[in-house]
Amino acid sequence: MELAIYNIKGEDTGRKAVLNDEIFAIDPNEHAIYLDVKQYLANRRQGTHKSKERSEVSGSTRKLHKQKGGGGSRIGDINSPVLVGGGRVFGPRPRDYRFKLNKKVKQLARRSALALKAQENNITIIEDFTFDNIKTKNYINFAKNLKVDGKKALVILAGQDKNVYLSSRNVPNANVMSASDINTYVVMNNNALLVTESGLAIINKL
Repeated sequence: MELAIYNIKGEDTGRKAVLNDEIFAIDPNEHAIYLDVKQYLANRRQGTHKSKERSEVSGSTRKLHKQKGGGGSRIGDINSPVLVGGGRVFGPRPRDYRFKLNKKVKQLARRSALALKAQENNITIIEDFTFDNIKTKNYINFAKNLKVDGKKALVILAGQDKNVYLSSRNVPNANVMSASDINTYVVMNNNALLVTESGLAIINKL
């Protein structure tokens, strides 16, 4: 698969970039994508939720009235879950939501996500670039030139670039990431992928 290479002004350079067919031309496995995204979101959960159960709420343990002979229902102490202010039955407790996923499944999911974006024509290859200084306007002009302004866009670089990252930080829906750090979730969570030539060289080997 080949795509045209653009510069940061949005002009076609006349050159072509070769995308690895083993990544970008495969039949996307949607279930693998689902599993990888599910694991990514599960791993982000703190799992610190907690509610007080009957034995943990503040209140007397005195039996409110006798068991029989009152003409009403049986009842225990004021901490009973059926009473207002009582404990909660089977409430949430701190837990770890992380789960294991095989490396080959994660690799298939990442490749499937990239192939899906390629099929939707949401991948643009751009020349390697940087900004001379740190200005939000630099990124805004860059996005307008490449017609991704207003879209959720992910710029994939070969490595860390402080000027590009800091220039995009205040722009809504703008994301900048190194090619070696991309995962299924970030690929699927963005509408457009802007990949530099050197970033593509790294992705082609993933």
